[in-house]
Amino acid sequence: MPHDDLELYWDATHAIALSLMEYHPGVRPDGVGLEELALMVQNLPNFRDDPAMVNERILLDIQIAWYEEATQ
Repeated sequence: MPHDDLELYWDATHAIALSLMEYHPGVRPDGVGLEELALMVQNLPNFRDDPAMVNERILLDIQIAWYEEATQ
């Protein structure tokens, strides 16, 4: 599991996916919309990036990584 001292930025797709699994264990990634996903990432305690830097491609990459980790 990720460490709380690890700072997360939008390009840390895999680390964000692991953090989402840790902080939202009952949530299915395929049931989360992109706007909701952006808010979930921004609300992670160790997220440090600029919310304005996100785009659809980044969110889709995060969602795919989260789904792949959750379904292993």
